[in-house]
Amino acid sequence: MKNTATDFDVLIVGAGISGIGMAAHMKDKAPGHSFAIVERRDNLGGTWDLFRYPGIRSDSDMHTLGFDFEPWTHEKSIADGPAILDYLDRIVDERDIRKHIRFGHKVLSADWRDSEARWHVTLETAPGERKHLTANWLYLGAGYYDYDEAYDPGFDLGEFAGEVVHPQFWPKDLDYRGKNVVVIGSGATAVTIVPSMSDKAAKVTMLQRTPTWMFSRPAKDALANFLRKILPEKTAYRITRWKNITLQDLGFKRARAKPQKMGEALHKRIRKSLGDDCDLAPFTPPYNPWDQRLCLVPDDDLFEAMKSGKAEIVTGHIKAFEKGGVRLTDDQFIPADIVVTATGLKLAIAGKIALSREGRKIDLAQHYYYKGCMFSNVPNLAAVFGYLNASWTLRADINSDFICRVLQESRQRGADIVEPVLTPAAEAAIVEDDIFDFSSGYIQRGKAIMPKNAVAYPWRLNQEYVADRKRMKEDPVDDGLLDFRRHGANARGAGEQLEAAE
Repeated sequence: MKNTATDFDVLIVGAGISGIGMAAHMKDKAPGHSFAIVERRDNLGGTWDLFRYPGIRSDSDMHTLGFDFEPWTHEKSIADGPAILDYLDRIVDERDIRKHIRFGHKVLSADWRDSEARWHVTLETAPGERKHLTANWLYLGAGYYDYDEAYDPGFDLGEFAGEVVHPQFWPKDLDYRGKNVVVIGSGATAVTIVPSMSDKAAKVTMLQRTPTWMFSRPAKDALANFLRKILPEKTAYRITRWKNITLQDLGFKRARAKPQKMGEALHKRIRKSLGDDCDLAPFTPPYNPWDQRLCLVPDDDLFEAMKSGKAEIVTGHIKAFEKGGVRLTDDQFIPADIVVTATGLKLAIAGKIALSREGRKIDLAQHYYYKGCMFSNVPNLAAVFGYLNASWTLRADINSDFICRVLQESRQRGADIVEPVLTPAAEAAIVEDDIFDFSSGYIQRGKAIMPKNAVAYPWRLNQEYVADRKRMKEDPVDDGLLDFRRHGANARGAGEQLEAAE
């Protein structure tokens, strides 16, 4: 593909897991369609290129965070950032995808023109420089959080004289050797950073306002590594992937059905790591397991750092930042040379792109999800928002596969517009549901910008991968809700009339 091309069948936004996955699926399942990937950064990888804090790693196993079409072959199934980037680099090179990626292209806006069946996309390629591309389809693989801004809890840093860093914008030259570090937060990022910094720092304190449920597991999957020795690589991967998906699903459902039993099991595992006499208060949240995502502790790394005396967990509320550390409301003082604000991300939808239709703003918060992939009454637009209770890539895979099916169906019909139609009467009958049954701070803060969610499928974003995979793969593409038509006409095919979607 020449970089001078300006019109495509599919324009993919983002060269992270979602975007690369869509490109790979198109190569295999919709090979006759042209595509380009536009990426705002200078490298591929998305999250795995942006985040550079110590210990950056997956919090899901790579047999499910990996793609269904590309086996994960590393010994460790809980992988660090560089290993994940290597995996993505190999995919784009082996499948000849790299030439389709345009780096340094930030999408600002996209306007759908019904008369052309085209998205008119405006991009920024340098400060003050704009470029215009068009595409029949827009596929958003831009992630779920704001790349420009992290969540700011509004700390008054007062007289604190040390360095303050946020994991999303980690400085390259941060020297923490022999220093006291306070990591504020109790989510996956904090749980990763604390043990990783403890090897060089004098002391690392994880300061949490509220505890998080944690579970420990080996970074290496013994069964996966055994199967790879005796079976073909793809077969071993497929079995391990099935095993891990099944265990994730059972674990989540068990936690929801019997939260007390799950809590006892998690505490039992922590006692095994820290000793029977350990204080479980720092590991006992005021909510049930899986009301928020569990935090993974691979190879007991956090617990080992705590046992060595190089790390500790303190639960409390901040009263003030003083010159040499942090004062809590109970008057406890925690010395700090460096404060890491691992306080969470800021949710973003559709990569903050200004979407419109014939110049009229499209506010996705006013539209219903369709199969967790498209949006009611919005043509030729798909997006990926991964599972909260399983690996992100599981959703990315089934969405990519489904859109490839839609592309092929459209071509066979001679259609170039595909729109999930929700009539006013049908919408009035919908029972709306809470889009996320999770209490995590970043989720609750971002609900207002998320699309609508119905109680009943398909107008919802499900958290049931096994059921979603079966439906997305086996249900007919033409389900009576997707409107296939050609621009300039209200027809699916010759002689088969259809009311206009609008």
